[in-house]
Amino acid sequence: QVELEESGGGLVPPGGSLRLSCKASGRSASNYARAWFRQAPGKEREFVAAIRWSGGVTTYYADSVKGRFTMSKDNAKNTVDLQIDSLNTEDTAIYYCADGPRLIASSVRSPSDYPYWGPGTQVTVSS
Repeated sequence: QVELEESGGGLVPPGGSLRLSCKASGRSASNYARAWFRQAPGKEREFVAAIRWSGGVTTYYADSVKGRFTMSKDNAKNTVDLQIDSLNTEDTAIYYCADGPRLIASSVRSPSDYPYWGPGTQVTVSS
């Protein structure tokens, strides 16, 4: 059983930045993916970014966030972070961290393939 907890959300003006963190406990397997999804009011949950550890390390991004979002692992804090720059109002959503064991590359963007989820952290972009 993997437990996840997100932090770092908040209210920021357009053009601002945030750094979200996802801390996990109970993860023992070395072949897994950790991802960020987001869900805006009235919309479906959408893929944002993922890192997959399977032999090597591969990072994936949604086209809508490439160049503004950076996902990385902080070994010192044992977290997987999402740096979000140049925020705009369309980034307003609840951001969720997800964990999935033994995911293949074609599955990393699918929320249904992740069995473990955090409770989410709210990001609101507003002036």
